[in-house]
Amino acid sequence: MTAPTLILASASPRRRELLARLGIEPARVVHADIDETPLKAEVPRTYAARMAREKALAAADHAAHVLAGDTVVALGRRILPKAEDEATARRCLELLSGRRHRVLSAVALRAPDGTLRERLSETQVRFKPLSAEEIAAYLAGGEWLGKAGGYAIQGSAEGLIAWIAGSHSGVVGLPLFEARALLRSAGFPLG
Repeated sequence: MTAPTLILASASPRRRELLARLGIEPARVVHADIDETPLKAEVPRTYAARMAREKALAAADHAAHVLAGDTVVALGRRILPKAEDEATARRCLELLSGRRHRVLSAVALRAPDGTLRERLSETQVRFKPLSAEEIAAYLAGGEWLGKAGGYAIQGSAEGLIAWIAGSHSGVVGLPLFEARALLRSAGFPLG
């Protein structure tokens, strides 16, 4: 009998690094090419879970476990975008300045038998009130590019965060407690 294999349905190097903390090196990493547009009136929690689920299903392989995740930064019912340009990142940081927001990190695991397991992590994060100079300095570093809400907690933004309550790894992009629980419940061997 061959050992179970895992496919990571994410092109994010951060998710791969986080998975390595559980002692897991995926057999393959695939980019699940799906439409990531929120549905009309879709709330952040539902959106995050749907994205993780759709990514796991899009990368389905009947011979392997497929793990997928999605991270959403939410301000109330508003889903903040992934910052693809500096203007978007600036708007996100201005909105988050001095305020509490939620980071919803969903993870889905599709087993070789087609069983789908899902978990969601919710973390509260509060930035200090940010000056225009602090925002400009953060933007100059470029860490915001492609990041939900325009920031990366694993970088210099961590020095601008007054507190978090919840999963640090979930804010980075893969809630390790939830991912580990899913893998264990599916019988995937963990070290």
